[in-house]
Amino acid sequence: MAASAGVTGAVDAAEKARGKYAALSFATIAVVVGLPLWWKTTATDRASLPYSEIANLDTLEFQLTVPISVVFAKGTLPGDQERKLPFRESQEAETPLNPKTSVTAHYQISYRRATPQEEQALSQVSGQDDVVLPAQEAPAGSLTIFVIPPGSHLLPQVATMYIGKHRSAIIRAPGGTADVLAVVRTKIQQVTRVMSFSAESITGALSDRIPILHLGTEWKRPFKSSLGYEITFSLLNPDPKTHDVHWDIEGAIRRYVEPLLNKLRSVAEISVDSQILYYAALGVTPRFDASSSSYILGAHSLPHVINPVEARLGSSAASLFPVLNFLLYVPERLHSPLYIQDKDGAAVSTNAFHSPRWGGIMVYNVEPEAANETSFPRRVDVDMVRVMEVFLAQLRLLFGILPVPLPEDALLESFGNEGLSAWELDRLLWARTVENVATVATTLTSLAQLLEKISNIVIQEDVASQVFHAVESAQKALLDLGLGHLESAFQASKEAVMSSERAFFDPSLLHLLYFPDDQKFAIYIPLFLPMAVPILLSLVKILREARQSKKDSTKMD
Repeated sequence: MAASAGVTGAVDAAEKARGKYAALSFATIAVVVGLPLWWKTTATDRASLPYSEIANLDTLEFQLTVPISVVFAKGTLPGDQERKLPFRESQEAETPLNPKTSVTAHYQISYRRATPQEEQALSQVSGQDDVVLPAQEAPAGSLTIFVIPPGSHLLPQVATMYIGKHRSAIIRAPGGTADVLAVVRTKIQQVTRVMSFSAESITGALSDRIPILHLGTEWKRPFKSSLGYEITFSLLNPDPKTHDVHWDIEGAIRRYVEPLLNKLRSVAEISVDSQILYYAALGVTPRFDASSSSYILGAHSLPHVINPVEARLGSSAASLFPVLNFLLYVPERLHSPLYIQDKDGAAVSTNAFHSPRWGGIMVYNVEPEAANETSFPRRVDVDMVRVMEVFLAQLRLLFGILPVPLPEDALLESFGNEGLSAWELDRLLWARTVENVATVATTLTSLAQLLEKISNIVIQEDVASQVFHAVESAQKALLDLGLGHLESAFQASKEAVMSSERAFFDPSLLHLLYFPDDQKFAIYIPLFLPMAVPILLSLVKILREARQSKKDSTKMD
């Protein structure tokens, strides 16, 4: 009996020891292998981002440097002032917009004598319409100003300033003045206000960072900076049974629009298409004016014209880029002739209006038919020269190419068929570069705040690389603006916009793809609890037995 009891006790002790080892083994495997493996496989991969550089971009201090070369013809300066040539000077004008945004205009002006080739060109006798400027290959954003003697016949005597279509201008030096340089400096400021950026244009480009109360009405006109635009010319014929309208839109685009777009394609990708819409009415009933036997569209009715027409266009729904709509409306016979009036009740000379960041509409009235004319539909040939004059003026406004007031006694060189001068393109590049950098700063700041707030969003390596590239490109754009390298600054700002948008709209950043923490616990607790409870109870039992055996050994001692 005693022997069998001893055997049974030994077996029980061995079973208890095996149970203890098994429980300890399960617990060790769960803690050493299971938990790290679960943590690794369920952890959120988040690549590092340049949060400090993004925070620095939130405070933008633009320094826009304009290199200006002032060239004096022979006999322009008095002897004592001419002996100072060549020399350099700088001028600055700071425009603080808000605590996080400021713009400093930095003009680097170099003064020198004219070269023999320039002297030959400046000594010519020209008429008012055939002024020939010396050939210059000035980089984007820079200006070359030639100063000629008071008696020079290069300009008409009534003109003291000539603004060329390239990046050069002519100033007539004052006569009978001892300090010619002081007067020339004043004239240089007038030239830069015309041919370079202005505080208004830069402020309009930063409208998203500045309260609206600080801005005028002009900032609402242009489209925002984009990587591309689509231009749609539409002919609306609401009465095809009466009017058989023909328009040579392809020839008009080739002759009038393409020269302008060829210059603007350095700013963005631009595509052009056209369409004819039949039975497309304006959606607003015009008012009949008995005094003029015509129909009137008042200024209060114009906002209600766009929505009904836009539903028929169908171009913006499938477009990735902003769409500029230009509509030529031929009124139906019942409402002809149709005229547009402004807020003061006066007839609009162009019989057209434009909507900011949308496009423009022109009403084209058809000559009334003769009393004996009975055959319908009448053939109507649209005068595309008159139409394109209106549409090109609206297109310039929508791109932010606003007319600049000229100083008194100043002449402006005709742009010819080019449609856009080099310095107007530079003004647009200045504004678009500043706007692009500000857009990148806003986009990256919003992205950084989103990723810091939602910690379980995966940040993949390609997203991080796009963010790093956007930050580097924005910093390069700011640096190039300060160095006066406008073209490279604009290209860097475009790259920054593309990289920031790719990162911000990456599908992997959609937070709806990830579970919040409470849902994670709801999933994992039913899985781990049945396994963890027996292990924990076994560990508690082992600890209790170890403590009891320790007490028993102490009593025996």
